[in-house]
Amino acid sequence: MTVHSGEGETGILRCFGQQLRLLRTNRGLTRAELGAKLGYGEDMIASVEVGRRIPRPELIDRADSVLEAGGLLTVMKEEVARARYPAFFRDAAKLEAEAVELHVYANQAVPGLLQTEEYARAVFGVLRPPLDDDVVDERVTARLARQQIFHRKPPPLMSFVIDESVLRRPLGGPDVLRGQLEQVLLVGRMRYVEVQIMPLDREDNAGMAGPFTLIETREERRIAYVEVQNVSRVHSDREPVRALEAKYGTLRAQALTPRESLAYVEKLLGEL
Repeated sequence: MTVHSGEGETGILRCFGQQLRLLRTNRGLTRAELGAKLGYGEDMIASVEVGRRIPRPELIDRADSVLEAGGLLTVMKEEVARARYPAFFRDAAKLEAEAVELHVYANQAVPGLLQTEEYARAVFGVLRPPLDDDVVDERVTARLARQQIFHRKPPPLMSFVIDESVLRRPLGGPDVLRGQLEQVLLVGRMRYVEVQIMPLDREDNAGMAGPFTLIETREERRIAYVEVQNVSRVHSDREPVRALEAKYGTLRAQALTPRESLAYVEKLLGEL
């Protein structure tokens, strides 16, 4: 099966906002009064109630407690959190969070799971047409939240093959790139993570068709995610997944070894 994720408004934010408004009015509170109790402004409460802003998890927890909702709001927290992702990535984000194995090939930007906050902000900042500042903030927050996967017990097995061009592209400037290379080194030294670099001088490169991610879930489902120009596909049929698995195996064979790759990243750092 191939799932196409289209852009479009999500009903979960409107549903959450309606629940919040009903609970607030039932308690006889104005938006300003509820905001004061939660530590947020009236404008924020209004934006959440009409589904225009995505509430942070701590706002949801506080609102559930203050309004004595008995879990009515917190039960929606996971779905609300998914709304932080662009529509085309939501299916993949859920699968990624459930992965027991995760393998990523990147030749456009550093993989989101490895990005620093500054680098992620630079990536979203260069998109055209430009994103609103609030949207950039939400996308950066969501991207960094995905990195909790490194702290799972047990963590998934992960590997990344990154084209050298990605690590030479100074998105955000040299200081941002320096911090990003240091982050790649830090994650690459984790015992359950392997990072490999595809040097620019390689005559053979099986990844010219673009980036992709391979995922295996707890249910032993093997899935591939492919995204180009905000159009994404989640493949679960065996044939397309097998083809990308074979391609990834070739890429790993063509790239530097994990040990050589970390040394290469250190070399790139020394050039900055």
